[in-house]
Parts: sequence; C-alpha cells; structure tokens
Amino acid sequence: MSEFDSLLSKLLEQRPDLTKAQIDEMIQKKKEKIGAGYLTDQGALFLIASDLGVSLNEPLKVEMGLKDLYVGAKEITLATRVMNVYPVKQFARKDGSQFLLRTMTVYDGDSRAQVKLWDEKANLPGIENLKPGDLVKIIKAYVKSDMKGNPIINVGSGSNIEPNGTVSNIPSLDAITDDVGSVKENQQNLVVTGILDGNIRATEFTNFKGEPGKSVQLRLKGKDGTVVRVVLWNVDQKTIPKVITSGAKTRLIGVKTKVGQMGLELHGDEGTVIEIEGATEIQPIIMRILSITKSDSGNTLILGTRQDKNLISITDTVSLTKDLVLGDVIECMPSKVYGNSITLEGDSFVRKIDDQKIPTLSEIRTKIKEIKPADTLYCVEAIILKSPEKKEIQTKTGETILLSETFIEDDTGQIWLKGWRSQARLLEQFTQGEIITVTAVNAKSGLEGRIELFLSPYSVITRKN
Repeated sequence: MSEFDSLLSKLLEQRPDLTKAQIDEMIQKKKEKIGAGYLTDQGALFLIASDLGVSLNEPLKVEMGLKDLYVGAKEITLATRVMNVYPVKQFARKDGSQFLLRTMTVYDGDSRAQVKLWDEKANLPGIENLKPGDLVKIIKAYVKSDMKGNPIINVGSGSNIEPNGTVSNIPSLDAITDDVGSVKENQQNLVVTGILDGNIRATEFTNFKGEPGKSVQLRLKGKDGTVVRVVLWNVDQKTIPKVITSGAKTRLIGVKTKVGQMGLELHGDEGTVIEIEGATEIQPIIMRILSITKSDSGNTLILGTRQDKNLISITDTVSLTKDLVLGDVIECMPSKVYGNSITLEGDSFVRKIDDQKIPTLSEIRTKIKEIKPADTLYCVEAIILKSPEKKEIQTKTGETILLSETFIEDDTGQIWLKGWRSQARLLEQFTQGEIITVTAVNAKSGLEGRIELFLSPYSVITRKN
C-alpha cells in the first residue's frame, strides 16, 4: 500500500460518512483552488483532513521532493541543494520593531523553491559560506504562500538548516545548467550558460522613487547563435573578475526571463551568482579624452579613444580626473576592465602625458551609413533636419519618463537621435539647421528594424556652426 493510500484509509476510518469518490473530488477541487502546479494529491489530502478536523499524524519524510510541498505544511524536513543565497536585509514591522530576513533558493531533481530565514536564522553560522550546488538539510520548517500563491519554505525559531554531506541523488549544478539559447518566456530560478558577446556595462541610476541603484548589462550568445540581453540589478560587482574580455565563458545562477523592448531578456538581482572567465592582472591604458559628464550619483563619466581608435568609457568614482579637460591624453591604471568599459577606484591612478599618436575626435567619427547595432559607442557629426521634440512616456509600471528625439543627417544618410530621462535634456538647446557633434551614442534597431541612435550617460553634444 502506498503512503497516499495509507493516509486515505486513515481518513475514511475517521470519517465513515465519506466515500473514496467524494474524497477524490475534494482533492481535485483543493488542487484547482491552490493551483495544480503547487499541490500533490497527498498534500491536498493533508489540507482536506485539516478542514474536516481530522489529524492524520503522519510526518512528512526527509525524502520528499520540493514538488510535494503544500501551503500550510508544518515541521517539514527535506534535503535540497543550494542555488543562491541573498544578502540579509532589515525591515520594520507596523509597530516599529525591526526584524531580519534572508532569502535563498534551493532545488532538487524536480523543482525549485524559495526559502525565507527569519530574525536570528538569517545569520545562521556558515550561511554566507554556502555556495551554489551545496547540499543542505532544512529541518522543521513551515510552508506559506507568496502573493501569487506559490509555496515558500520558512525557517523560523524552531527550524534549522545544516550541511547534508557530499553525496546525493539530487542533480549537480552543472546538470541543471541550460544553454542561453534554449530559454523561454515565464521561467524563473534559471541557471544558464553562454559566451559573453560584446562588453559588460556597469551603470548607476536613480529610480522613480529617488533611490540610487546599479545595474550590470551584458549579452550572452548561445550555441545556436542566439543572443540574449542580460540585466543584473544591484549585484555585488566585487564578485566579477577585474579583467573580462568579449567571448568569455559565462554562467548566471538564479535569473529569470522577461520580455523587453528588444525581445526575450534575462534579469537577475543581488542574489544572482555570476561566473565569468576572467583575470585579476590589469595593464595601463593610454587614451585621449573625448567627453566628460557627470552621472546622477556624482561620478565622473569619461569617453576616450585609444591609438587603435577603439572607444573606452570610464567611470571615475574617486575624482581622479577632476583636473582634466577635453583633448587631454592620459595614462591610467583602472581597478576594473570590462571589455571597453573601465572603472577608476581607490587603487587606480591617472596621469596626463604627451602622446601625439592618439587620434582626435574628428579622426574617430563614424558616418551614418556605417553605423550598425552593436554594444559599442559611436561619435557622429550631422545636421539637424527636425527640431528636437520632447514628450512624456508612461511605462508599464506607471512611471512617467522623458523622451526627446530629433532627425539628423550627414552626407551618407539620415537617422533618428533620441534621448531618455536625463539624456533627453541634452537636445533642448538645439534647433533645426544646426550642425552638431554627438559623442558617445548607442545604435539599436528600432521600429520596423530601422537603426536609431540613443544618447548614453557618456554623451556630449556640441554645436559646430
């Protein structure tokens, strides 16, 4: 007799007024109400017994899988592997008292689930040392639902998490890793791998609430050539190698799919683990300064060009470049090098040098007909055919953002130039008929596949006539 049949017999013994057919019907209704993807027949049976005031007194076994979890289960013990662990956070209750909360994601052969560790359990000894793929046993936890009805494992005062040996039938992290070219819509808690396509861009921003944030943006290419855009929000950038080149093998642990303006994307957060082939040895870089701007957070943003005419974007977090001006040639030792994007921090240095071999702005401009969508920045010189127009756009989240756009041309073609948010204001001072030099713009495919230029945080626009 199976465990389910044994429990069903116990229930029928205590409720002789019910038939097996009636219980089966109640199970189906319970699963429909909770969601068939979150509740097994056995889990539904426990809930039904509770509704009927019947105690089955049957503890769940350690060998149970995550797919067998059901909302309302108590004192469960199960074996899993760690996918990722989030930093601990502090929150305030309605009465003003503080509490700690840490989230982690676990998986087994069938499913993946979120685990919440409350108060002192958020800082269990060794919890921060857990790595993706580690085996753990979750002891005497309870299950509640999130806002969408998904079961969430909760570890409170009577619960615990402890290491669970080194041998298990639960698949390894490598076994559940998917190629980025195979991801689909509405997937969560993914482990994906691919080849870094282009540069990594680390940016800072201020959200609609006025709160500062950071993002790391990159593209991954799959085995079939599929390229997927990746946005990682507020990740710990200390976990990323200091030197990364395009083409590096990359794995992301704990991401989800999302449909963006350019199609299917991967999004992660501060719990996402990034594994990128890289190095720690950094070489000095010599370049000429083409533009200098400020980010919303006050960092200095510089665009420069090397002798090979490749553009380099610099984020100066410690004001090492405060005395420099456009046209200066510098030698710098950055703290991080992500392709053509570098960061200056406390361990960096910058010095001005005399090097006539480095190209000037006029020597690295790109003609409009030569512009292609790519993870690079362009510099163009063109005439404004249409005075810039400014409008407010409302996003799906209800946020209202500013968009400014104009139409420009050179002797090889025409193209739209657009700016979002703070970059939109860069176009305000210009009118039809003016010749402008636009430094540091991105090229993307817009409506109907046409290429459009977008101002970046590094962009500077100057008037020639």
